[in-house]
Amino acid sequence: MVGDEPETWGERAACRTADPDELFVEGAAQNRAKAMCTGCPVRTECLAHALDHRIEHGIWGGMTERERRALLRRRPLVTSWRRLLEAARSEHEQTAGAEDGQARGATG
Repeated sequence: MVGDEPETWGERAACRTADPDELFVEGAAQNRAKAMCTGCPVRTECLAHALDHRIEHGIWGGMTERERRALLRRRPLVTSWRRLLEAARSEHEQTAGAEDGQARGATG
């Protein structure tokens, strides 16, 4: 991850120009707000920030407050969501790279 401070990654967030009220909504409007996170280059950083700081309101990293609370309950022993998500992303990128290499080798 590139920096933990919101000023660092927040400058690259897909929602940086959105009205903040659009991210602090309820009900069906949450799906529209979460859609803004799709493809965001700092989605992981945003989610880790919200989880590590126990932010209770709004859409962060594509998750609602309810979804984040459920995740925190399921994984109570996690001390750093930033480290966990960073490791998971790194592993995913390595696996995806290996799969791409295998696919290229199979096609020629």
